[in-house]
Amino acid sequence: MQNSEAMGLSAALLAVAAELTQRIHDGVVARGFEGLRPAHGFAFARLSAGGATVTELAAHLGVTKQAASQLVDEIVRKGYAERRPHPGDARARLIVLTEQGRACTRAAEEAAAEAVRPWAELLGEPGIRSLQRQLGQIAPAGPVKPAW
Repeated sequence: MQNSEAMGLSAALLAVAAELTQRIHDGVVARGFEGLRPAHGFAFARLSAGGATVTELAAHLGVTKQAASQLVDEIVRKGYAERRPHPGDARARLIVLTEQGRACTRAAEEAAAEAVRPWAELLGEPGIRSLQRQLGQIAPAGPVKPAW
């Protein structure tokens, strides 16, 4: 692959990722969930798996504990999450999604399905399965981190 082709592929993947993120965010807002940024969705993804400490959330997002703490303060204030005593560590607090946070996560899943539906229509069922498989082969392991 030539350098110019690699740049073209890189640009296309970045454009698709940016558009997908924006379409999911727009779908969440259209479903009545306001006051959120796309970065909140990356936090919700980690919290939806049974909660997390601020330290765990910071590692997931690739940010400092201070930045994660500020994000937690924000989503707690807006009613999307709450702090609970950690069942295994009396010094730690577990951040968990509230019912509103879980509903927002479900809205994001619906918006994601809507966002990729045109891809399936364009590529067909075998094409979209192939794309999913191929992207899975090259995607880095670990959490998807937001672009702050």
